[in-house]
Amino acid sequence: MIRARGLRRTFATKTATIDAVQGVDLDVSPGEIVGFLGPNGAGKTTTMRMLTTLLRPTGGTATVAGHDLLTEPAEVRRRIGYVPQGGAIGPGGLLGEELELQARLYGMGRAEARARASAALAEFGLDGMAGRPAGSLSGGERRRADIAMGLVHEPALLFLDEPSTGLDPRARAGLWEHIRRSRSEAGLTVFLSTHYLDEADALCDRVLIMNAGRVAGEGAPADLKSRIGPAATLDDVFLTLTGRPLKETPAA
Repeated sequence: MIRARGLRRTFATKTATIDAVQGVDLDVSPGEIVGFLGPNGAGKTTTMRMLTTLLRPTGGTATVAGHDLLTEPAEVRRRIGYVPQGGAIGPGGLLGEELELQARLYGMGRAEARARASAALAEFGLDGMAGRPAGSLSGGERRRADIAMGLVHEPALLFLDEPSTGLDPRARAGLWEHIRRSRSEAGLTVFLSTHYLDEADALCDRVLIMNAGRVAGEGAPADLKSRIGPAATLDDVFLTLTGRPLKETPAA
């Protein structure tokens, strides 16, 4: 579903050239849930922005959802969903209208878009909330609405940027269950960045750990931990590969 080779991105300032991503190779298979970890400044956000066509690579090649990132960006966008960390719906947007508009933007007719919006609300436990503004929802409801927005057009691949930041443990667990069910029922592939190591350990089939613009390690969480020691945690793996602890933001 994702195949990248030598993906690079540099940024030029008045005084220097910054190598934000330095030759990333990565593969994500259909139906996988893959976590993307790394300390601040490691290149995670830049890599995700390139894979979602929001930022053009300086070098390297990639195919996403079966299409070339550089020569077919519109085809890539038609097949992916993207949920940014800051949310996908403005606080004044009505849930039903926003979801229906998203579906229409992906080419659905009015009736089909309305049906898809209703189904997405029901799938994420938001039925009966179509007329509510996003700003009136709880944190967990708002994040579920964001993911419904990313899935309403039925993409093959969903990118999630920090999907559970700010959620309490119960809301996080519910969100994980929705992601797992979307994968099991629809074959969805998920590529997510997270600052919660327990989230990566519990949810992801495989993790990629970035450091200083490169992939420092990858594998199933259990395999990575076994390479460090019998009682190792994913925190230990992260510290070994990056030399830095991943400081988690306390749940709200």
